[in-house]
Amino acid sequence: MDTRTRPHGRAAGWRWRRSPLRRRSDVVEAWTGLLLGAAMLFVAPLAGAFAGAFTYDTAHAKAERQRADGHVVRATLIENAPAAGRVGSRTTHPVKVRWTDRGGTAHTAVAKVEAGATTGSRTDVWLDAHGRVTTAPMAEDVQWGTAIAVGGAASLVAWGFIGGAWITVRTVAHRRRMAEWEQAWARTEPRWTGGEA
Repeated sequence: MDTRTRPHGRAAGWRWRRSPLRRRSDVVEAWTGLLLGAAMLFVAPLAGAFAGAFTYDTAHAKAERQRADGHVVRATLIENAPAAGRVGSRTTHPVKVRWTDRGGTAHTAVAKVEAGATTGSRTDVWLDAHGRVTTAPMAEDVQWGTAIAVGGAASLVAWGFIGGAWITVRTVAHRRRMAEWEQAWARTEPRWTGGEA
C-alpha cells in the first residue's frame, strides 16, 4: 500500500474518530452529511418517481373517463382561425364550428382548432356526456411527457431542499465550532501569553 495516501485518508475521516480536537458539532455535521447524502441518492429520486407515477395515473384515469363519457363529432369551421404566430408553432385558437347530430339538429359552438385553419375545413370536436364541447383526452405520449416533467421537477425540488438543509447544518456547525474554539482559547491563552499567575 502506498503510505502517501494514508494521511489524506486520516484527514478525510477525522470527524469519525475520537480526538481531543473533535467537537460535538463535528460529529453532528458528519452524521448529517451522511444522512443527507443518502437522501440525495435515494429519497430525491424516489420522490420524483412517486410524483411522476401519481401524475401519470391521474392523467391516464382522467383521459379514460373522458373517452368513456364523451364522443367525437366531425364539425365544420364557420370562421377562419388566426394564422400561426411563427413557423413551426402548434398554437390553437377558439373559433366557431357547426355540426349536425344523428337526429338532424344543427349545433354551433366554439372549439379550439389549429392556427391557420380556414372556413369550411373539418375538425374533430369532443363532446361530454351532456353534449357540451370539451377538451380532447390527453394523448398517451403527452401523459408520459407530463409525468416525466413532474417527476424531474419533484426530484430537483427534493435535491434543492436537501442541499439547503446541508448548507444550513454546515453553517450552524461552523458557527458553533468557532464559538467552542474561542471558549477553549480563552481558557488556554493565559498559559501561552503568561497572563496566568
